[in-house]
Amino acid sequence: MAELTLDVARKILDTALAKGVEKKLKPLVITILDARGAVKVTAAQDGTSLMRAEIAHGKAYGALAMGMGSRALFQRAQEQAYFIDAVNTLAQGRMVPVPGGVLILDGGALLGAVGVSGDTSDNDEACAVAGIEAAGLKANAG
Repeated sequence: MAELTLDVARKILDTALAKGVEKKLKPLVITILDARGAVKVTAAQDGTSLMRAEIAHGKAYGALAMGMGSRALFQRAQEQAYFIDAVNTLAQGRMVPVPGGVLILDGGALLGAVGVSGDTSDNDEACAVAGIEAAGLKANAG
């Protein structure tokens, strides 16, 4: 698979949403970007709060832009706050460097990223990973 198809993105989305329901999480927003950073699919469960879509996008965008899962970005922000702040300024504030942004890999090929927002960052990340793995792909959470 050289690119992220809509069918695969929808499988990731559906499984990630189902994982949230299974774990009885707060309502989630899930955004899946292709390798170019274009939105492939996004969905919001009923009852999500106002900024969740932007946060989910920012988690996926940050992971994709920096080539590492957003857990690694979170760690880097703690160690090199000025660097992450400078990069986010260059990105016009579009990066959200906390767990929940996960790269989608097929072998060594980068297909895109998933961003999840709505519950704790760890739970958001777990839903993204579950979706990616259910599609037979490799998740890199950082």
